[in-house]
Amino acid sequence: MSSVNIACPAPSQTSLLSAFCVLTLSVFATGCAPSKPNTSSADAVATQSIAATPDSTPVSTPASKPATSGTKRLVFITNGDDPYWDALRSGLNDANEKLKLGDKGLKAVMDVNDGTPQGQINKLRQLQSQPDVAGVAISVINATNAVIAGEMDKLRAKGIPVITVDSDIDRTKYRDSRSFYLGTDNIVGGRVLGQAAKVLLEARGKTSGGYVQFAGFTDVDNASARMNGVREALGAGFTEKDRMSDEMDLSRARDNVRNAINNHRSDLVALVGIWAYNAPAIAQIVESSNLRKDITVVTFDAQAEAISDMAKGRIDAMVVQNPFMMGFETARLLTALIEKDESTIDTMFPNRKQPISENPTADIHTTGLRLVVPNGDTSLKKDQFDANVVEFMTLSEFQAWLAKYNLKSS
Repeated sequence: MSSVNIACPAPSQTSLLSAFCVLTLSVFATGCAPSKPNTSSADAVATQSIAATPDSTPVSTPASKPATSGTKRLVFITNGDDPYWDALRSGLNDANEKLKLGDKGLKAVMDVNDGTPQGQINKLRQLQSQPDVAGVAISVINATNAVIAGEMDKLRAKGIPVITVDSDIDRTKYRDSRSFYLGTDNIVGGRVLGQAAKVLLEARGKTSGGYVQFAGFTDVDNASARMNGVREALGAGFTEKDRMSDEMDLSRARDNVRNAINNHRSDLVALVGIWAYNAPAIAQIVESSNLRKDITVVTFDAQAEAISDMAKGRIDAMVVQNPFMMGFETARLLTALIEKDESTIDTMFPNRKQPISENPTADIHTTGLRLVVPNGDTSLKKDQFDANVVEFMTLSEFQAWLAKYNLKSS
């Protein structure tokens, strides 16, 4: 995103970069109880690898343009255009350097989607005809889209490894369309955010009331899973009044917050941002409506603007993913699949040979969560949360982590 000109978690409003991708296409083709995330081994490798500050320069020419001089591409397709993806791009960059992918004849690149299912379909189709494509990762914009799943199947039939990252395909219908999912356990992330919201509300003397959740699309895997997790953790005492989608339109995202306040003001106690750009939209509309003392604001992801809003006292808690690690691990996993590096694959997915019916998470590798809270006075405390599930950080601690890797958002 989860999260934005889109989140994700994150999704987007069409930008110049998105328009460029569309133009390029026309030229060439015509998210049970939480368990401990299985990140320790992979994180150890990646942490060792990212000792140097990552280069934040974009990793390549657009993925729709084939590489030259024999280099094979590992192509990551976003769901849309958003600052959220900058951190993932930095992870790809770092993997190119630290894993020495060039020595293997490989290069990890990012292809930015225009925020539509058709955009992803077009990109998947295009990659099928390009001989320099060695592996594909995709943050699926619509989990139940049969055409997207079908195009992923066609790539796999050509012997090209396909994985999902950040947002998965519908696991009940199309699980076999990808080898693995890498990213956030989105329902767990939602539970953490819902738990934080409940602690904040009860500390303010509220044990009931209504809340509204916002996302670019409410039917995307990461969005629906997070929303379900929030609802589960808040419990029956609090009532979900609405789930509002904005189709990655930033103006509509702000209008949705205004409408939620107008429609449910009588018992509204919390607003929940699911995709990255929802955070500043909620924070700023609540502030301008003079309702900050009445409404608890909890969000996903950490845009630079949202970080500023938390520093100004406008956001009570943020559950933050690790897109940098998603990018690094994407390149690591695709390379292992191409080279048939069973040791690396086993390290990332130690239970992968178990039947999914017995272990539904055997093909899932999580990249960790952080709960970021304001500096100073807050009712949220570290011992209220399971350290095996989420890392608790103050805003200053989180900003120091970002600075360490030359990042402005996550």
